[in-house]
Amino acid sequence: MNNNNVDVSKLLEALSKMDKSQLEAGIAKANQILQSKNKNDIFKGKQG
Repeated sequence: MNNNNVDVSKLLEALSKMDKSQLEAGIAKANQILQSKNKNDIFKGKQG
């Protein structure tokens, strides 16, 4: 299974349960992941 594929319905369900601050934090993290050369470091809590 390819980890880069996202189940949109699951994503929307998760987003619908978040409040505004959680949503903003999630968007910031998503942007960080998209801009990162080493995505695994972000998931491990490293900056890069």
